[in-house]
Amino acid sequence: MWLLLPKGVKGMLQLKGIYKIFHEGTPDEKIALQNINLTLQKGDFVTIIGSNGAGKSTLMNLISGVLFPDEGTISINGQDVTMMPEYVRSRYIGRVFQDPMAGTAPNMTIEENLAMAYARRQKRTLRRGVTKKRRDDFREALSTLHLGLENRLQTKVGLLSGGERQALSLLMATFTEPDILLLDEHTAALDPARAELVTHLTKEIVARYQLTTLMVTHHMQQAIDLGNRLIMMDKGQIILEVDEHEKKSLTVEKLLAEFRRIRGEQLASDRAVLS
Repeated sequence: MWLLLPKGVKGMLQLKGIYKIFHEGTPDEKIALQNINLTLQKGDFVTIIGSNGAGKSTLMNLISGVLFPDEGTISINGQDVTMMPEYVRSRYIGRVFQDPMAGTAPNMTIEENLAMAYARRQKRTLRRGVTKKRRDDFREALSTLHLGLENRLQTKVGLLSGGERQALSLLMATFTEPDILLLDEHTAALDPARAELVTHLTKEIVARYQLTTLMVTHHMQQAIDLGNRLIMMDKGQIILEVDEHEKKSLTVEKLLAEFRRIRGEQLASDRAVLS
């Protein structure tokens, strides 16, 4: 039986010595993550950038419990959750995916989707799913999105636009104030106007609840503008970490120059080993 984290305790995320290898011992072997060490303090908002195949999504899947590491440990609030299954971990982790169609049930109403999200942190009871008080709470939460969804509680989520649905997904992942919030390229599939809206909502919601957040993005300016820390991944490794002070003067040009410098050093090192 899993010892669950105390409800409402906001803590940190810690990964130590994480390795993940796919198809080990076969011609298709791929080292997805190698020696990942990362600590998020309470309230940290860390953005992650890196090219395709850098290991970003694998990292998110390991934290959320979709995958388990081959080596290393993952802890939340000081508790080892390395082998804790996803359905248990989901009570303390909110996640928003790239696809606006993921994370919600399209054939259920907005109210029913919110009720499911709310139930993740509650003990199972025989009480009615949506009370008048809870419905009022849903309307109040939805009103913060400024999209008029508080007046459409009985609308099926499948009828919402991509931007509306992603905003709802963000709200569902955060309004129970999870210990860890994972944002997996959650604006990448939206048009520029909706992406800007969801980005603004993200910044507002994370600040309001002081959520400990890890956000993957391909948009370098977004990675610079949001959060207090930034990390860059490449070939399954964290190759650059930028703290809050350094981030204030960071630009896309400086970030690209640093990536080229690190890549150049790695290539030179590889050549030296082979020579």
